[in-house]
Amino acid sequence: MKMPIIEGLRRYNDEKNIRFHMPGHKGKRTSLNIGDFIPEIDVTEVEGTDNLHNPQSIIKESQELAAKTFGAKHTFYLVNGTTSGIYSAITAVTVPGDKILVQRNSHRAVYNAMIFGRLEPVYIYPNYIESDKIVTGIDPYEIEQILRKDEDIKAVVITYPSYYGVCSDIKKISEIIHKYNRILIVDEAHGSHLTFSDRLPISSLEAGADIVIQSSHKTLPAFTQSSMIHVGTDRINIQRLKTMISIYQTTSPSYILMASLDYARAYMEEKGEEDLDDLINNIEKWTSYLKNIDGVKIFDKDNIKDDNFLDFDITKILIDLTEINISGKKMEKILREDYHIQLEMADNFYGVALTTVSDDVKDLEKLAYAIEDIVKNKKYREAKIQSVPIKNIKPEIRLKLHEVFNMDMEVKFLEDSFGKISADFIIPYPPGIPILCPGELITKEIIQYINTLRSNGIGFLGFVDENNKRIKVVKK
Repeated sequence: MKMPIIEGLRRYNDEKNIRFHMPGHKGKRTSLNIGDFIPEIDVTEVEGTDNLHNPQSIIKESQELAAKTFGAKHTFYLVNGTTSGIYSAITAVTVPGDKILVQRNSHRAVYNAMIFGRLEPVYIYPNYIESDKIVTGIDPYEIEQILRKDEDIKAVVITYPSYYGVCSDIKKISEIIHKYNRILIVDEAHGSHLTFSDRLPISSLEAGADIVIQSSHKTLPAFTQSSMIHVGTDRINIQRLKTMISIYQTTSPSYILMASLDYARAYMEEKGEEDLDDLINNIEKWTSYLKNIDGVKIFDKDNIKDDNFLDFDITKILIDLTEINISGKKMEKILREDYHIQLEMADNFYGVALTTVSDDVKDLEKLAYAIEDIVKNKKYREAKIQSVPIKNIKPEIRLKLHEVFNMDMEVKFLEDSFGKISADFIIPYPPGIPILCPGELITKEIIQYINTLRSNGIGFLGFVDENNKRIKVVKK
């Protein structure tokens, strides 16, 4: 019997990699020991269970417990991931034609929500620290300037913390947005754990956000695709939000995912503070060890040199070996193939290890010793790694996102796209800020900038071929 997915998963599991990647349970049965129970709890809405779209019993009780645990007025479970929560939140507080202020390096789901809601974006750009080769945060006072000038903006969408653990001043941002009577929606996909330790950045609910969407499966011991949406204030129309959640969620919600949310909440409420304390102590110990090795740089709070960068989530370990000519991508490959350690992600410069309460000191110890060994072994070193100047390109918007979505498109070589309108996103990693979004004019400056990044080994999302030569444009 041929079962490619099952066979592939078995092969990966048999590698016995140390998993510094999501989901937060890290594949350890001690974290979420319902594996043998899964077939038995894979049920539907029958007598004795409940209905996620109209909870009256066990789901209702579990969501109320979650609201209390996370400090929300209302909490709703999501089985279609944080993506469905972002769609629901944005469309719940807007109507077609509204403007929203959006962090330019938001998740793709935010852009899709603007397409669904037929919304008009106003963009705010994060800062980029050239010396550290990383995007930091959003300037609260730039938000204030924009809101003061544009009274038509209904809501503001912020990512907090970033994929790299960088945190803007979310409290100040919240105060400013509410001063102008707008709605603050926070994509807190990577921040479900923040509320459980005062040694971590403030949670956006505590900072006063109106709606917060969290990927519980990323940093808590929950199964992939299980998330929560929290309402933090009385400024949200709950009935409309419920309607939107129901629209964007499956009508066959998985009890397996809901059970993992129930477990993750209970586990963190009982043991989260203690386990996070142990985790942070271990991270501080082993990152300090790594910092004393020539050629190793660790990005953390010590790198704060920017008013838009208030705090850092230490549970993201950012390792930079470019000083000895080992790129983040190369580091990730070496760790996987030679040390059975799988990172969450890597870009040209950093390898990112995602840690949670499911990681123990032995995991961190093995990572630290592996990095030390890689540094000593000169066979791993590459040719010189270029530091590419990053700049914020602000293209002219010619068409709205939802208009482009419904138009015919064609594929052109990048060099032949001058004067055309982009039909897709072109996003370099790093820094992860879209150079182009659908509906934006392609200029000579943009083509030249993309070519500069491309020639220096920067990876992209949005090209239609592996060589990053052809893009989608609106067909005239």
